[in-house]
Amino acid sequence: MGIYLNPDNIDFKIAVNSEIYVDKSMMIKCINQVLCTEQRYICVSRPRRFGKSMALNMLTAYYSKGCDSHELFSGLKISSETTYKEHLNKYNVIRLNMTDFMSRGNSIEEMLDYISRRLLHELKKSFGDVDCFDWSDLISVLEEVFAEKSIPFVFVIDEWDCIFRMHKHDFKAQTVYLNFLRDLLKNKSYVALTYMTGILPIKKYGEHSALNMFTEISMTDIREYAEFTGFTQNEVEVLCQKYGMPFEETRRWYDGYNLRGVSVYNPRSVVMSMTGGYFSNYWTSTETYEALKIYIEMNFDSLREKIIRMIAGESVKINTGKFQNDMTTFKSSDDVLTLLVHLGYLSYDFDSAKVCIPNSEVHQEFINSIEDGGWELVRFG
Repeated sequence: MGIYLNPDNIDFKIAVNSEIYVDKSMMIKCINQVLCTEQRYICVSRPRRFGKSMALNMLTAYYSKGCDSHELFSGLKISSETTYKEHLNKYNVIRLNMTDFMSRGNSIEEMLDYISRRLLHELKKSFGDVDCFDWSDLISVLEEVFAEKSIPFVFVIDEWDCIFRMHKHDFKAQTVYLNFLRDLLKNKSYVALTYMTGILPIKKYGEHSALNMFTEISMTDIREYAEFTGFTQNEVEVLCQKYGMPFEETRRWYDGYNLRGVSVYNPRSVVMSMTGGYFSNYWTSTETYEALKIYIEMNFDSLREKIIRMIAGESVKINTGKFQNDMTTFKSSDDVLTLLVHLGYLSYDFDSAKVCIPNSEVHQEFINSIEDGGWELVRFG
């Protein structure tokens, strides 16, 4: 049991023991279906505070050989599935949160070197009996450990896109990082699963598109993962009944994310309103409205007009296909609005290709962003 290699289940245990825990363990059934297949690479992008880390903690607790999670999962929905015991705590898990390494070095190369050395240190502690040719070569060691032990690795990577958010204009560093991930993961027989999460989908970079083996799950194409993205209506109704909170008002405040026919609620806001007993801007309060203001004040084709229409309650048709999956390459209002979908400020309807402001909580954030921005006076009934 290590810090990054085969970690324990303490983080998921904390989530399960919390006052409000909504069981999303059936997501494991979907993941088990792609283990050790060509579809074993999954990249999930969601807005901040939408349960990304909780999902990674759950997968770590389930797959890691560094713990015994039978008791932890025994009361959850996944425990009734036929594949549950087959995969429980049977894999070598490497768990990384990329934000933890951002200060490790003065360059991206130094940061990646630090990650490699930390992983090699733990691999040697756990598999020192394997006669590896070069204990300083991470990929070579992973290949030889797998060849010797016949137990593949599950890579669980949180905040995979932090480099693209923190170093928006450093394209060289971004390319070096993408090459590192590609060389570590792509077409490697030692990989049973790679599950990455972030806010942005994978950056489009010509030949580096970038990790084209990944199935992308995003707020513009959620595929079969809609019910695991936030709280569903049925889950919120149960919580409202338990905590004596009015459901219709909860829906007005926090509903509105239409993901392939599944109505999804902001999980952080629902939890805060249930435990606090009142409605407020919980999700948006974790980040200043200036972050939204920067984007909606960009002077692209009819962007201001589209924002005003959405504040008034309309939906606007957009083309998400040209978005470059970063926070700097904007060529149209569609690019900006697509980014706002990924950030959680807009809801995207896949069938109509339209966006709208999802709920009262986010609506107020748009109002705050335009109040002192020199916008023409807009009145709403």
